[in-house]
Amino acid sequence: MTFKEGQNTLPKFKLSANVKIAQQVKRVDEMKFCCSICLDLLKDPVTIPCGHNYCMNCLKSFWDEEDKKKIHFCPQCRQTFKPRPLLVKNTMLAELVEELKKTGLQASPADHYFAGPGDVACDICTGRKLKALKSCLVCLASYCEEHLQPHYESPTFKKHKLVEASVKLQENVCSRHDEVMKMFCRTDQKCICYLCSVDEHKGHDTVPAATEWTEKQKALSETRKKIQQRIQDREKDLKVLLQEVETINRSADKAVDDREKISSEMISIIKKKKSDVKQQIRSRQKTEVSRTKELQEKLEQEISELKRKDGDLEGLSRTEDHNQFLHTYPSISQLFESTDPPRPKINHLQYFEDIMAAVKDTRNKIEACLTGNRPSPEPTTRAEFLQYSCEIVLDPNTANKFLVLSEGNRKITFDGNNKAYPQHPDRFIHSPQVLSKGGLTGRCYWEVEMSRDTSVAVAYKSIGRSGGLNERVFGCNDKSWVLQCGKSYNFRHHNHSTCIKGPKSSRVGVYLDHSAGILSFYSISKATTLLHRVQTTFTQPLYAGLFLFGSNGDTGKVDNHLNYL
Repeated sequence: MTFKEGQNTLPKFKLSANVKIAQQVKRVDEMKFCCSICLDLLKDPVTIPCGHNYCMNCLKSFWDEEDKKKIHFCPQCRQTFKPRPLLVKNTMLAELVEELKKTGLQASPADHYFAGPGDVACDICTGRKLKALKSCLVCLASYCEEHLQPHYESPTFKKHKLVEASVKLQENVCSRHDEVMKMFCRTDQKCICYLCSVDEHKGHDTVPAATEWTEKQKALSETRKKIQQRIQDREKDLKVLLQEVETINRSADKAVDDREKISSEMISIIKKKKSDVKQQIRSRQKTEVSRTKELQEKLEQEISELKRKDGDLEGLSRTEDHNQFLHTYPSISQLFESTDPPRPKINHLQYFEDIMAAVKDTRNKIEACLTGNRPSPEPTTRAEFLQYSCEIVLDPNTANKFLVLSEGNRKITFDGNNKAYPQHPDRFIHSPQVLSKGGLTGRCYWEVEMSRDTSVAVAYKSIGRSGGLNERVFGCNDKSWVLQCGKSYNFRHHNHSTCIKGPKSSRVGVYLDHSAGILSFYSISKATTLLHRVQTTFTQPLYAGLFLFGSNGDTGKVDNHLNYL
């Protein structure tokens, strides 16, 4: 209930006297000719001894239900009759009702005046009770419009609190003292009457109910503000989600449309390429067959010539005249040299095999694209990583002058007394770091064995070799990614640093999936533990890198023999 001390919620009626009287007369006229049982205009009206009027059938049905009790009473005034009165139609009243019908008088709907199921009935009305419009918290009673008028007109009721009609008025009465509960016990958080405050709630923190209502209203207002703000926030979130759904649907529709378009284009290209490849194969077939036939003809001519030569030699061998034999022998015994090999040395089928291999490879790629196949998942165990192990060799031309390379250019050792290397444009001038030979693409895995403070990195070849820290040091620019392995792990890229928690180990594994943009660092011992994972887009081939912090004897070694565990 929401009301304020000394203030009514319904203002006084300001109708003129004539309008008010007219409304009351109209309502009285309507009610006078209505049956209080069916609430409709009287039909075959009867008048019983107490003077009340009913429809004959309505009253008969009502009394039929009461026959078992052998006592019959008026539904309005409850006057009893014994024996059951004889019902006779009131002819004059029936004629009057018929005349009134001609003037437009109609029965009033049941919920205009009378209280029905679920309605609050007027506590003052007798007989058929009217609907209550308001309830009084002081009188603890509910009133219809007519009986409510004294609360508006009499000074006695000026300070009474009127609220919407309620059936819960008795909840405001103390069940122990039968007094209106106008106090509130903050200790027990319940409404009490004045007698309770000096009895069982004595010594408790009690205040007038109106005071507590005011405080609770303030708290309620603040709570509502928070809820309304949360509603606004959630509505914004919902709007974002709805927009996201719309975007997803729009993107999916576009992808389907583009897929259809691209598929059609691919089919067109495939058909054209199919024709072109067929032409190329047939052209190559014609060329190779022609060349083979040409060689065949030469071989056939050579065979014919050799056969003729063999016949001459056979004839000479049968010559018994010594002088004739010796005279003829020089002219026919010399064997002519063939300019072409007796058999072709070229593998003519290799061309067609290469074409078929290319066609099959294209088919597999198209099939993977159309079926939405994705690359195999990222490995998780060391055994899976080793499938992608690669040979890493450090490039002496990039090594800083304080780094000594050994073990086939796989190991570096910091030596502040090392002799300077010859000048080279790829050499790091001011940073004790080195890059590997050869760029890394695809899927690669390698491990680094280290002592004390070492950094494991990957970088583009375009990283600076001199100048400021942000240009040349691993992790201080957007061209390199580095895991610093000191007393704790720290990842750095583009001068942004992230502390990493993980088990310490003298061996770190690096996994790179260049096309997927994945770079992961692992602590390697008996278990393989992910330390940090990067998801980005690599625009150039990457090079493995090592960095030593600058203490003599520090080492870092790329291990290409990954079978120590």
